[in-house]
Amino acid sequence: MKNPKIIPLLIFISFLIVSNGLPAFSFPGYSILSNTTSHLGAQGSPYSWVMNIIFIGLGIAAIQVTYSTRIRYHQIVGAVFGLSLMSTGLFHHAPLLDSVPVNQLQDQVHSFFASATGFSFTLLAAGHGFISTGPQKNAGIIMAFVAIIISIAMVIFPAIMGLLQRVMFVSAFGWLFFYMESPRNRQINKKFNFD
Repeated sequence: MKNPKIIPLLIFISFLIVSNGLPAFSFPGYSILSNTTSHLGAQGSPYSWVMNIIFIGLGIAAIQVTYSTRIRYHQIVGAVFGLSLMSTGLFHHAPLLDSVPVNQLQDQVHSFFASATGFSFTLLAAGHGFISTGPQKNAGIIMAFVAIIISIAMVIFPAIMGLLQRVMFVSAFGWLFFYMESPRNRQINKKFNFD
């Protein structure tokens, strides 16, 4: 592929459009401020499949980007991150509509993978900071702290949970897709790469 950033860019733009546009077509009372993107993809939410496809696309793009770094740590933790995110699109949050019956197992599995997504991203960013130097080191460490702080803030300030999550997604994927560069001295030998 001539431009390996094109797929992540298209997925990133799609996320921005869907996460901010789909609320107009979702269930009555959906608020970008207080409702998360998982609520857009929840059981019984109108057009939930659109948000869930975006979760899967983001996961695939994350795996592509981290695999291309040729750093084992990034590849392994990135695969966990990407697969966890994809799984949040396959297993759905509990419905926010009273008329929709709850599939508790789906909701519990979704919650597990949502937590795994956040945890593995924090590990990815912190690990990148630890093995890098200069601005890349600083950015990785900052992203790890941002992920932790926003996760805590979402619990403390549920009235703006949706806004905080969107800030987290934009900053996390902006960093991962467009800023993160792997240190060359940590890359595995080219002959072991299957690109």
